[in-house]
Amino acid sequence: MKLRELKTIDIQAKQWRDKKYGNSYFSSEITLNYGKPNEERYEYPFAYGYGDQYEHSSLELVKNLFPKSKWFKSEYTYQKWRLKDEYKISVNSSIKKDCFKRELIHA
Repeated sequence: MKLRELKTIDIQAKQWRDKKYGNSYFSSEITLNYGKPNEERYEYPFAYGYGDQYEHSSLELVKNLFPKSKWFKSEYTYQKWRLKDEYKISVNSSIKKDCFKRELIHA
């Protein structure tokens, strides 16, 4: 896929919390151009993180898909408003908390 064809980034994550130590883990499914003919899906595997770390990690994966692009050269590209306002790319994200460890990808 070419960067100019990228219109949407949809991130659906699941979170599991290790009750013994209190650590949070997540995994996510990233869909580029959801519902369009050139839709592509990627998975971000089981990883440590809390809060909106799942967004940052998932967008890092997308960044690596376009290594020569000036679009992802700035550290500020992780801000959803910047992707929307400057690059016209809609970023939608959600996280389902309190999942079982086995529900996470590659857990």
